[in-house]
Amino acid sequence: MRSVEPMQGYRPSERRRRSMLRRKEMPLWQELPLLLVVAFCLAVLIRTFLVQAFYIPSGSMEKTLLVKDRVLVNKVVYDLRDPVRGEIVVFRGTDNWAPEVTEPVSNSFAAKLGRTIGDLVGVSRPGERDFIKRVIGLPGDKVACCDDKGRITVNGVGIDEPYIADGYNSDLNQPPNPTQCTSRRFAEITIPEGEMFVMGDHRQVSQDARCQGPVPIKNIIGRAFVIVWPSSRFTSLSVPDVWKTYAADHPTALGAENQVPVRRDNPGADAFVLPFLLSAGLSARSGLLFVTRRRRLPS
Repeated sequence: MRSVEPMQGYRPSERRRRSMLRRKEMPLWQELPLLLVVAFCLAVLIRTFLVQAFYIPSGSMEKTLLVKDRVLVNKVVYDLRDPVRGEIVVFRGTDNWAPEVTEPVSNSFAAKLGRTIGDLVGVSRPGERDFIKRVIGLPGDKVACCDDKGRITVNGVGIDEPYIADGYNSDLNQPPNPTQCTSRRFAEITIPEGEMFVMGDHRQVSQDARCQGPVPIKNIIGRAFVIVWPSSRFTSLSVPDVWKTYAADHPTALGAENQVPVRRDNPGADAFVLPFLLSAGLSARSGLLFVTRRRRLPS
């Protein structure tokens, strides 16, 4: 019986596979729409699980954040660790929190479509119940104002707040009003388990936890970590040194044996889901060429 040499059967097959690869390559006009769809899907995945851009609609965080600034918000960080005093967070307010800005919006079809697409990719304006403030107190902390220097106190320690610009603090001489944030003074409050005490940097106009109460930590959307627009204001939003020093000197508010839990419910869920979704999105892009891939026969 005659034998067939391996190379005689392999070379024509290799040529045929190369020919198939050339025939199945997409022209640019076909590939471009698919690339746009993949890019849109990736943007939605990133916006939903990782990072989202937020528009600053009010002056409650001036001069740290100005109206029309855009910040990037890390949406997974608090699934991996607890919030830290001094961080700037975006959160969903409770029913006690009144909207700070209620600007009229167009109801035309084009405007609604633009808002829908912008919301999907994370560049739209925040909802009425979305707020951005600075974390001042965590569960178990006792927050009050003021000490003999007019500062807020956390667990009896006065805090120098360098991010409050001159003339932007609340009136020290105005009597406290539990329904309005017009006075700098407020009675001591112990932050309940699972909640946080937040305040704006522009204390004269900020409606915050002083008069609207603490916010559940589970309502946090994410941490604002950088200003990305306008480009002239590009800068990171790090924790001020005063809060780092306070944390070093007071690692726990109540002592290690009495520390109140801070972590949100079900930590880490997004951290496990995100890599899978991103890999799925990336594989969609590589799918343009996947149909042409074949396992090569050994030579």
